[in-house]
Amino acid sequence: MTIHAAALQFTVKQGDVDANLAYIREALPRVAAQGVTLAVLPEMWSSGFAYKNLNELARRTEAIVQELLELSALHKLVIIGSMPEPNGDKVFNTIYVADNGVLAGSYRKIHLFSLLGEDKAFSGGDSWLLVDTSIGKIGVIICYDLRFPELSRRLALEGAQIICVPAQWPKPRQEHWRTLLRARAIENQLFVVACNACGIIGKLDFFGMSMIIDPKGEVLAEAGEHETEISAVLDMQIMADWRAQIPCFNDRKPALY
Repeated sequence: MTIHAAALQFTVKQGDVDANLAYIREALPRVAAQGVTLAVLPEMWSSGFAYKNLNELARRTEAIVQELLELSALHKLVIIGSMPEPNGDKVFNTIYVADNGVLAGSYRKIHLFSLLGEDKAFSGGDSWLLVDTSIGKIGVIICYDLRFPELSRRLALEGAQIICVPAQWPKPRQEHWRTLLRARAIENQLFVVACNACGIIGKLDFFGMSMIIDPKGEVLAEAGEHETEISAVLDMQIMADWRAQIPCFNDRKPALY
């Protein structure tokens, strides 16, 4: 089985839901016309980290999810990206998985980036998510989650074939981003589809560099620093063959870790 995956890298307009939605409405049909069946969006793509009115912006998420479901059905896509989910006086940073018109699952970001005060505005999630979608088993993590390999390993052990990573990962940590993404693919012998934001958002400068990586750690597609869509074909037989050639999972000694 093969899957045509894409990362839709763009400059998230902080606090401007309508502008961000307009971009997605144009981009999704464009990649679908190229045969894409999996589209990954950046972290907090609908609103950005607009802390001053985050709760107000979060109230629009329910309607946006409904529109994503309609778009996913219309274009026969699995769409993955995170948005603010209302939760009292805070919000969750939540991935919604739209699968051909069906909400297949949602994941609330577990690891909050305290360095930038994310833990002050957001509530943290308490469970991982593996979704058995129409195109295969997909695990999801969000941005800072990438620095915690235990989460990706759990998804791999549960059967993930692809890990999708919506992010807003800023300069100057480009090499950390690139190295950690390849490490998650290599150590778990699976595909990684990571979509970062780009451009100036608020006070931060985002480098883009969205990536699609195969189970050997080879980069199938990589973006530069500007708005773009990258795509690649994920061949599941390559993953099966590589795991048979180097059977890391069979050689694990979890009782000793």
